[in-house]
Amino acid sequence: MTRVDLTLPLVVALLLAAGLVTLSSAAPGDEFVRQLVFLGLAAVGVAAVVWLGRVRLMRLAPYAYLAALALLLAVQAFGTEVNGARSWLYLGPLPGFQPSEMMKLAMILALAQAMHERPIRRPLDYLRPLGLIAVPTALVLLEPDLGGALVLAAIGGGMVLVRGVPWRHLAAVGLVLAIAVPTVVVPNLRPHQAARIATFLNPGADPQGAGYQVIQSTIAVGSGGLLGKGYGQGTQSQLGFIPFRQTDFIFPVLAEEGGFIAAVLLLALYALLFWRLVAMASECPADRDQLIVAGVLVFVGFQVLLNVGVTLGLAPVTGITLPLVSYGGTSLLSTLLGLAVVFVVHRDRYAGW
Repeated sequence: MTRVDLTLPLVVALLLAAGLVTLSSAAPGDEFVRQLVFLGLAAVGVAAVVWLGRVRLMRLAPYAYLAALALLLAVQAFGTEVNGARSWLYLGPLPGFQPSEMMKLAMILALAQAMHERPIRRPLDYLRPLGLIAVPTALVLLEPDLGGALVLAAIGGGMVLVRGVPWRHLAAVGLVLAIAVPTVVVPNLRPHQAARIATFLNPGADPQGAGYQVIQSTIAVGSGGLLGKGYGQGTQSQLGFIPFRQTDFIFPVLAEEGGFIAAVLLLALYALLFWRLVAMASECPADRDQLIVAGVLVFVGFQVLLNVGVTLGLAPVTGITLPLVSYGGTSLLSTLLGLAVVFVVHRDRYAGW
């Protein structure tokens, strides 16, 4: 019998605790209570994943992908616009949710199944995985949710690379991108997308407009000093200078109130999480299991790097939450379910199919 490793649940629990403490300061009202409710719902989902096991989960993978795709199509027809993007579905009295979050996990399972069955050796072998990646990514981009589309593209690209790509194919893709980005992508950017890039390059050009979020965020991070201003004492966060401080910009709240020490400890927990995911992938003998763990690693890791990079002014603003820390029910649910799948895959790695 395989020994169950509890390192992953322990690290996840510590990250959740750090997130709840920070959120209780950034959004002490209804949003904090709602986050606790979603955490309870996520616990039920995690228990279901652990009970189902690896074999039954993979049998459900095609249906999960089709269901997530149907929800993305429903967003295009019936979605509710929030902050300029039609990314949300509201079903009666239930809280709104983002189907794109559920697609992240569904796509990981579908890609692992597809690429396990058909290794990539020839250009035609890319058709199936690229189709699984391109369709949901395009639908999310139409909402428009650039951050969500980037995460889906990163997950797909990362899993394809882990599966193995001939170097000549990588060189060809690099050449196409080098030509297409300056000649096709950049000239066709929407005005708000071009403004985000310009703001990233020079936030001070519009300090009261497009550059406001990043400037206030970096001020909050820097003003925290070594030990911070104390819980609930951050001037930038408590006085409302940081927009979306409970979601996209929660990291500056932690850095301002907990200081450099708290920020480094949080990043160290994420680093420990990523190290454990890499180790778990290496311990799985089946390539299908390795692909699943790699997909979840990219799913969580890309969001952490992009979110923290945005708050420090190192990346353009894309509207991505900080996994396990930011407020967001669907984001919390999808992240915890993804990590639960990794736990189950690693636990059952020597079991037959």
